[in-house]
Amino acid sequence: MKRIISALALALAIGSLSAQTLNVQVGNVTYLFPANQAGEMTYTNGTTLTVMGKAFALSEVDNMWVDETAVTDNLVSIVYGSSSATVTVAGNVAKYVTPTLSGAHVTIAQSNTDAVSGDEITYQLSGSTSNGSLTLGGSYKCTVSLAGVTLTNPNGAAVNITNSKRIQLSAKKGTTNTLTDCSSGSQKACIYSKGQLQLQGNGTLNVVGNTKHGIKSASYISIKNMTLNITSTVGDGINCEEYMEIKSGTVTLSGIGDDGIQCDLGGTTSTGITTDHEDEDSGNIYISGGTLKVAVTAAAAKGIKCDGDLYITDGAITATTSGGGAWDSDDLKTKACAGLSADGNIAISGGTLVLTSTGAGGKGISGDGTFVLSDSASITVTTSGQAVVASSSGTISTVSNASTLDKYSTNYKSSPKGIKIDGAISITGGTVSVTTSGAGGEGIESKSTLTISGGQVTVNAYDDGINSSSHLTISGGYVYSRATNNDGIDANGNCYIQGGLVYAISASSPEVAIDANTEGGYQLYVTGGTIFAIGGLESGASLTQSCYSAGSSSSSSSGHGPGGGGGSSSSWSTNTWYALTVGSNVYAFKTPSSGGSGLVVSGASTPTLKSGVTASGTSIFDGVGYYPATVSGGSSVTLSSYSGGNSGGGPGGW
Repeated sequence: MKRIISALALALAIGSLSAQTLNVQVGNVTYLFPANQAGEMTYTNGTTLTVMGKAFALSEVDNMWVDETAVTDNLVSIVYGSSSATVTVAGNVAKYVTPTLSGAHVTIAQSNTDAVSGDEITYQLSGSTSNGSLTLGGSYKCTVSLAGVTLTNPNGAAVNITNSKRIQLSAKKGTTNTLTDCSSGSQKACIYSKGQLQLQGNGTLNVVGNTKHGIKSASYISIKNMTLNITSTVGDGINCEEYMEIKSGTVTLSGIGDDGIQCDLGGTTSTGITTDHEDEDSGNIYISGGTLKVAVTAAAAKGIKCDGDLYITDGAITATTSGGGAWDSDDLKTKACAGLSADGNIAISGGTLVLTSTGAGGKGISGDGTFVLSDSASITVTTSGQAVVASSSGTISTVSNASTLDKYSTNYKSSPKGIKIDGAISITGGTVSVTTSGAGGEGIESKSTLTISGGQVTVNAYDDGINSSSHLTISGGYVYSRATNNDGIDANGNCYIQGGLVYAISASSPEVAIDANTEGGYQLYVTGGTIFAIGGLESGASLTQSCYSAGSSSSSSSGHGPGGGGGSSSSWSTNTWYALTVGSNVYAFKTPSSGGSGLVVSGASTPTLKSGVTASGTSIFDGVGYYPATVSGGSSVTLSSYSGGNSGGGPGGW
């Protein structure tokens, strides 16, 4: 007590010495009061000292001393040791901060900071412990700065923020930080925040979620600059409500037990997009930059999933799913994995996306709303799993045969499709390349209308290459669509070819390269564009622009020929480069090893065709085409006026 009284006497005498700092230690917490801020310090009844609004009962003070320690305003420093932690509190925020320590478990209660310059406290974490945590309560904005901390909590969350306001969780530049929670408990995540969570900073944060999610916010989450590695979780890698933003940084999610990223609607009704996302509760995800790598292995897990809309304007995104299908006993339907999944609309205008699904029924992109691809976006989708089906009892199995798959009703099967959208699809720009190989694996499917007016589309599919449940229109862009077991391009309504470059390939008859649902009273209309179609056109087509059937340079067949209804006999050579010249435009196409019966071409002016050419130029369609092309050699192919169409193909989707 004499030592404290002596220090107190000295403290009361140093008000004019600006370089001096009064240190007040209570247990493992030290408060730092700069003399030039301390002002009047009161000593009441011989029992209480009040400095800068912070009252200390002298019976609880372990030590007081004066030195020249520099003080950073608004800073609370927490240093973790193996079995304990120390806390240092800047004097200007001392009266707003109440720390409680139990070993290396630190609990902070924060009150009003409106009077603080900058109006925000920073809690800086450093050190290492295998038995510690941070619990932060209050109702005011603050920052948690990770400055080289390794924190494992064997009893709950590593960081538990019950403060419902906006929290910045920042990884300090040049530091690596690792947070791990326990393998049993009731915590929602290794890092939990009741309020808005902004992940930022130029450092690295590693997260392990042994009980549920890696990171969870009951409000929105945004990510900027940070290198975030979530290396293992039982639940989702990142889970939030209201909306989510990824602006920049590098995010890697692996060893994930459920969805990589999931954003839920916080309430029952969406606000839609608001100005600057103020008070937004949409369930939307916005990705405008950065590098995102997601790998999920659980059955029916999604790489990125949202209750609302998904908007991607930039960034490098890699999503890999390897889990199989699962029976949803609530919705009574079979579900499967998807790289991207949205209950609302999907709009992708920039960035580079690589989406791979190896599990049964897996999809690259799945959406309940509309899908728009535009501008400079680049998407590559590969699915290699078989179809997944469920028995009446919900038992899951796989099917590798299309005819077997057809025996199951819609809710009891899921096919490995590249892009599957319940609403309309519109492609106005960008590039998309889709490859599917499993039973029922369509390349691009819309359950509504499908329109392509620009961009470059390349599809290699097991089932229909491009399919719409309603009308399908191609008015521009470059489109390559090959189906090894069905139609190249297939519409359940009318199919309109009005412009663009179209290279379509079907399986052998009765499938066709370009199909419309004539059985339902619809029709194929060709009014423009440049067409190279292996497998012919649907019967009854309206050909406003002239089409031609091609006689083989190496062989000719009598009999049905392409189109059957007025087209001359024709065939085509496998694995051969063809040159199609329309006016001053020269196109080169390589034919596959197998495909439909006959070859039909069309252009704005009377075309000429050569086979067996040597070609070069600007590569299109993943290397099976050139435009503009430079060609040499080859043999001329006889073209005959084409007015018919194949009678096969069936209604769109068959």
